[in-house]
Parts: sequence; structure tokens; C-alpha cells
Amino acid sequence: MHDHNHDHHHRPNDTQNIRLAFILNLAFTLIEIVGGFLTNSIAILSDALHDLGDSLSLGLAWYFQNISKKGRDGSYSYGYKRFSILGALINAVILLVGSIFILSEAIPRLLNPQTPNVVGMIWLAILGVVVNGAAVLQLKKGFSINEKVISLHLLEDVLGWIAVLIGAIIMYFFEWPIIDPILSIGISVFIVYNVFKSLKKTTNIILQGIPDKEEFQKIESYLNSVDSVKDIHDLHIWSMDGQYNILTVHLVTAVPSHPEIEGGLKDQIRSDLRKMGIEHATIEFETEDHQCVFANC
Repeated sequence: MHDHNHDHHHRPNDTQNIRLAFILNLAFTLIEIVGGFLTNSIAILSDALHDLGDSLSLGLAWYFQNISKKGRDGSYSYGYKRFSILGALINAVILLVGSIFILSEAIPRLLNPQTPNVVGMIWLAILGVVVNGAAVLQLKKGFSINEKVISLHLLEDVLGWIAVLIGAIIMYFFEWPIIDPILSIGISVFIVYNVFKSLKKTTNIILQGIPDKEEFQKIESYLNSVDSVKDIHDLHIWSMDGQYNILTVHLVTAVPSHPEIEGGLKDQIRSDLRKMGIEHATIEFETEDHQCVFANC
């Protein structure tokens, strides 16, 4: 096994962003629970339960993101980067379950709408938009899929509180309590749609799918254009966590094998591939008369 010296461009703020979001979310969840009882609002108490689930998923994400920073060892030769994906998967599932729970609470309220303490709802909604909005802005600075899924959690909360605020203001002036469940249902459907998009991307990484088909074709074209390379086969590209992409390939050359020539060519190819988003490249050279068992792969 070759120990290549790669600069993996770690982003140290990932864990800090998730930690801040976790602290904000947990603190506001406690405020929600108290506020829900004081305003006698079932909608706010339901959202508090949803946020409690968010806090749990954020805590898991914080834990998994910390693990994902560990380097390679005897158990995981590529390191622990994929633990970040595990955190993203759990978060997406919790978010999906939470959205279904909100729908189960909102739909019956269409038939039997209730008017809570509207003034208390308005103040809690404003606080909710500010707190969760700050957390979303913090996580938007991140790059990992874990952070993006978590920001979706908090975006749901921001949109939910905007809906509560709008509904509460309308209910303050008009007797239209049915507006609140209608807005909640619309937001939940929007979030479920985005959850499935995130799950599709996460599942593709877990199944080692090609990160980007257009980039794959560009890389394939580049490798075929390299001087002295006559053919390529057994080309595989996959991603560990949506950021750290890996490539393996067999290159057929017209010139006899020579360590110095191959070494310089490998360094140049790896440098070019890194500019194309490939962090770890394993390259094997073959001559035209060599019969490779993977030639048809």
C-alpha cells in the first residue's frame, strides 16, 4: 500500500458549526416547551417535540462529525470520513419522521381548528426565527453533507416559525385559525421533498456511485489525452463523504515500464486530478502487450 502525501484540505469549522447549532437548538427547545404550556398552544408544543428530535440528531451529527476527523488506522484504511455520512443519514431519517409527525398533528386541526394565545405565539415565533435563522446562517458556511442536512433541519424550523408568525398575526386580526395547519402542511411537504433529495445523494455515496457523471467523463477524456497513454480501463471514481473523492485506474502505455518515467507521470496526473476534485488517486501502468484481467471493467 502506497502512502501518498496528500493535502486533504480539512475544514476545522465543521464541528464548531454543528456544536453551535446543537446548543442553540437545545436551548430554544426548552424555551418552546415552557412557552407552549404558557400559551396553551398545541402547535408550539408539537414543534417543541419536533425540535427535541432535532436536538438529538444534532447531537449525533456533532458526535459523528468529530469521529470523521480521525485519520486512517488498522480498522479503517481510508480514515473515518464516512461516519459523517452515517450522521447525515440518521439526521435525514429523524427529519422525515418529524415531518410526518407534524403532518399527523396538522391535518386533524383542519377539521377542528383551535385558537391559542395569539400574542404569546407572535413573540415566540419572532424568537424562533431569530435563533434558528442564526443557526442556519452559521451552517451555510459549511461544506459537508452532514452540515447541509442539518441546515435543512433548521431551515424547517425557520420556515415553521415564519408560518406560525404569519398565522398568529392573521389570527390576531381575523378568526381564521385554520391558516396555521394549512401553512404547517405546506412547509412539511416542502421539507419531505428536500429530505428525499438529500437521502438520494447520501445513498449514492454509501453505494459508491459516481459523484458526478459529467466530471467522470471529463476525467476519462483527460486520462485518454495524456501523452504516452494509449488506453485506459478499470476506471473507478467514488466519494467517501461527498468531498473526499477517490480514483483508481489502469493506464496502458506505449513505452516500456521505467520507474523514473512512471513516477514523474504519476505525480503530474495526480496533480491534475486534484484540480479536478480527486483527493486520492491510485494509478497502475501497463504495456500494450500485457493482458489485464480487468481490461473489460
